[in-house]
This record gives sequence, C-alpha cells and structure tokens, in this order.
Amino acid sequence: MQKIIALQENTTFPEFNFAEGELLLINKPYQWTSFDVVGKIRNSLKPQKLKVGHAGTLDPLATGLLIICTGKLTKQIDTFQAEEKEYTGTLILGATTPSYDMETAVDTTFDISQLTEEQIHAATTQFKGDISQYPPAHSAVKVNGERLYVKARLGEEVELKKRFVTVNEFEITRIALPEVDFRVVCSKGTYIRSLVSDFGKALNNGAYLSKLTRTRSGSFLLSNAFELPDFIAYLRDRREKAKLKTESSSL
Repeated sequence: MQKIIALQENTTFPEFNFAEGELLLINKPYQWTSFDVVGKIRNSLKPQKLKVGHAGTLDPLATGLLIICTGKLTKQIDTFQAEEKEYTGTLILGATTPSYDMETAVDTTFDISQLTEEQIHAATTQFKGDISQYPPAHSAVKVNGERLYVKARLGEEVELKKRFVTVNEFEITRIALPEVDFRVVCSKGTYIRSLVSDFGKALNNGAYLSKLTRTRSGSFLLSNAFELPDFIAYLRDRREKAKLKTESSSL
C-alpha cells in the first residue's frame, strides 16, 4: 500500500523518495492555479527531473486540498482524481456574475427581500442525486484544444456541453443574507460555481460563488495537508543541504 505523506501537528517533515513516488497533500493558496502549485514544487525539486502532477483542478479563487503526485505515482493520478470530493463555501444571493464567482464583476442584481430561510433550505433538494449542469464559460474545460476561460476573456462565444454529475449532499450551514454558507459532497467533475448559479435560478433569483474550500478528496483530508510555503521552504533547505554535502565530499 502506498504510504501517504501528510503534515501532522508537532512533527517534522519525513524523508521522501520523490522519484519512486510520493502522494502529497497540499493546501492550495488563494489566487494560485493548480498548475502554479505543480510548477512550484517541480522547480523546487531541481536538479532532479521528476514528473509532478495534481489529481483534480481547483479554481484560482478556491483554496483547499490539492493532491500532488510525484515520480512513478503520477501513473495513479486518474485513480485519485476519480474520488468523491467535499467542499465548503459561501454564495451571494441577489446577484450574478459572468464567471459565476468573483473573478468578474456583477452584471445583474435581484431583489432578495422576499426570500425566506425555508425557501433557501428547500431549494437544495432538487440538486441532490444525479443532476446535469453546464460548465462555467470561465473554466479550464478545453474546446477544440483551447481553455474556455481563454475564449471567455477574449469575448468569444462558445457552445457549452452539458455534463452529468452526482451530488450526494448539499446542505445550508448558515444564512446571513445576502451570504449563504453551504457544504457539498459530490462526484468528480462537479462545478460548484455552476451548482451555485443554478441554485440561484431555482429560487427565481441569482447567485454567485464568493468563497470555496475543498476539504476532502476520497479519504484524504485538508486537515492533514501541508501549507505550501512551509513545504517549499523545506524542499529548498533540503536541496541546499544536499548541495553542501556534495561539495564537501568532493574536497
């Protein structure tokens, strides 16, 4: 069974064998892309030339658990990526944005004065189970080899294709209008931004995502993840010590 390397309280970093393969749990920082994290770790592992990949994209404005695989373990990325995901977040009722989140400015507003807490809780029921949704125009989905967000930022219109996903749990955890906190447990490929947008429409209103954190992927938990700055600092220190050792042995 592949060992799982994760940060535990009051412990130091263990010895890694990145070439053989490590599964790393990383807390992705706000405004970093998933590819930024992969690139930062890959560059910090130089002069080793290793494969590094992630098992499930997180949007730049989202934070939370990002599974990183190195070396031979990158062959198992699809397996890890297929696991069930859990998210917590905050949506804003009474407005929409083109990107369904805070990347773009509000383009439409709605009256929320008549919305009740009962209506908000009840609206979640139609999004539980097997559902269909369209990916956001501002997303990493590729159409004809080009990312949708590239086309969206250029103002190009693209025909979006419906996808089918499964939402096992969708619960409202706090209501302080216009803010609504929620927790979602869902299948691979679920767009929480699209879920939030559709949720607003179900209330004959509008909604966009203001905050999102992935808290779990399969059995892997955010609470066991490395903070990226700490991990990068460790890798650089490790590299410097290896360099000094090599220089000393050559004298």
